[in-house]
Amino acid sequence: MPPPQTAKHVNLPKFMGDWYVISYFPWFAEKGHVNTMDIYKMRPDGRIDVTYAFRKKSLNAPRNEWKARARVFNPKTNAHWKIQFFPPFEGDFLILDVAPDYRYTVIGENSRKLLWIMSRKPTMCEDDYTAILGRLKDQGYDTSKLVKVLQPAG
Repeated sequence: MPPPQTAKHVNLPKFMGDWYVISYFPWFAEKGHVNTMDIYKMRPDGRIDVTYAFRKKSLNAPRNEWKARARVFNPKTNAHWKIQFFPPFEGDFLILDVAPDYRYTVIGENSRKLLWIMSRKPTMCEDDYTAILGRLKDQGYDTSKLVKVLQPAG
């Protein structure tokens, strides 16, 4: 299967900021996390600071954060990044989909084993979510694996 198609173009300043994880493909590193979000901040050197914020098992649990750094790998589209949580290892970060008004985004990687659907708000419109699922299926993703993340009422 060919690599997933990314968004045609990502406006990096519009993309920066807070993104709530609405659903994702489960994997060990995020097990038991709720109220998860990614926070992107452009650095003066052109790289991107990434903060993964979460609580363990309860919306009332203390907030935890993991830090990473990313760089734009494809400057033509700005939709393919390399992300680094643990130097010197980098992983692919593909912005597969982003709403024209940047209210939602979808992040994946080449193997299709990791996937995140995110929104600027803790909840997402069902019509948007359903449309995203259809586009993901067209790209070969098994959307039945998606698990919703517990978020505070939006």
